[in-house]
Amino acid sequence: MMETKTLITAEELYEMSSDSFRYELVKGELVEMGLTGGMHGKVVAKVTIRLGEYVLAQKLGEVFASDTGFVLTRDPDTVRDADVAFVSKERIPQGSLPEGFVPFEPDLAVEVVSPNDRWSDVQQKLALYLNAGTKVVWLVDIENKKVYIYRSLTDLRILTEADTLTGEDVLPGFSCPVAELFA
Repeated sequence: MMETKTLITAEELYEMSSDSFRYELVKGELVEMGLTGGMHGKVVAKVTIRLGEYVLAQKLGEVFASDTGFVLTRDPDTVRDADVAFVSKERIPQGSLPEGFVPFEPDLAVEVVSPNDRWSDVQQKLALYLNAGTKVVWLVDIENKKVYIYRSLTDLRILTEADTLTGEDVLPGFSCPVAELFA
């Protein structure tokens, strides 16, 4: 006898009562997200501050912290939350967002690799963003002090502490020394 899985929708996930865990949704199935630790939080905060200040000063759109939730696919639904994300003002419907999850992918998703992350899970997450239409994904690797910039699964640049992270065409004019993220 075959077992049928009950899939969850983005709306059902949003309405779920909060317990002691955070969840994301991948193809209708709940994925439990754990706590990440101090260094991860510090690096996420640095990226958020640098991007946030720049986007606000240039009036480019909105920067989002984790727990936001972006709907990447429907039927079955996938809702992921990047550690930091950016959406250009041109893509925000009538200048404001609806209640609930953001109903589309970000222009930029930033994932800071946690000590407990499996590389295969990180790769799957970045593939979901890119396949949904996210223009750029930055993977920030604390352990190796590198930033991996993905425009597709095959278009990859790797930056070290000696390099400068730029916003390229997604955030024109933005720059940040990679070493500052890990200081």
